[in-house]
Amino acid sequence: MRPDSHSDSHPGRPSADDSDEHQEGSATADRAPGRGTVYRQADDYDRGMSPYDPSAFPPFAVTVDLVVLTVRRHALCALVVRRGEQPYQGRWALPGGFVRVDEDLGVAAARELVEETGLCAHEPGTPSIGNGAHLEQLGTYGDPKRDPRMRVVSVAHLALAPDLPAPRAGGDANSARWAPVEALLSKDGGLDREDEQPAPLAFDHAQILADGVERARSKIEYSSLATAFCPPEFTVGELRRVYEAVWGVVLDPRNFHRKVTGTPGFLVPSGGTTTRQGGRPAQLFRAGGAPLLNPPMLRPEV
Repeated sequence: MRPDSHSDSHPGRPSADDSDEHQEGSATADRAPGRGTVYRQADDYDRGMSPYDPSAFPPFAVTVDLVVLTVRRHALCALVVRRGEQPYQGRWALPGGFVRVDEDLGVAAARELVEETGLCAHEPGTPSIGNGAHLEQLGTYGDPKRDPRMRVVSVAHLALAPDLPAPRAGGDANSARWAPVEALLSKDGGLDREDEQPAPLAFDHAQILADGVERARSKIEYSSLATAFCPPEFTVGELRRVYEAVWGVVLDPRNFHRKVTGTPGFLVPSGGTTTRQGGRPAQLFRAGGAPLLNPPMLRPEV
């Protein structure tokens, strides 16, 4: 408790008794947390003081959590780590960490992405080059009870990349793996060792993951984001399997080919062919860079 916590007034601030004489000309009048005085921002400005008292507000931490999605063996998969420390020790969770004092949120997310996957983030809307990954902010999660240690606000980010190698655990995680999104979001509760009962993801990570998956499913309808799951050069068949994995549907190959090759700015022929899918050589394409698809690739109703 601070020394002035028992006082009805605070030096440099008007008390509740003389608040009327400061009412006129005040820009704002908000009651400071935990105090009986009326805090007036205009008074602080007049005195050349800071517009608020930082000690009047409880501290809290900020983290970044990553929804890292890729397509492996024709299935949409997410990166998860098994927590090696409390809270939720032994449970699977999304990778992430605390934001450093001198870090911007985007910088913190990019740092965690490099640490967890070895991938470098590139600007949204630009094609991936080399070991790059699409990275964008997903949403903010601030339930006061989401972390039992203290008040923690998480700013989640969504990362998309082509088929990635097996991850390596680091930090407070004792193992890491790619897991099918369908299993992680199942009603049975996700993944665990064979000798244990399935358990949901730690914290509120199941909700964060579900939001990230829905963001990806929605954005590939009207943007070229699906190409972020592909290598720099890819076939229409490989792109179709990305849509099928993300949407969880089976698409007609001929209709899909007609749509993607007929959408302006979606795909650009690279000039090469490949036989990596077997059969006759297939034409290779690269992302055309169109920010929006017109007409959009509408998701089939399931």
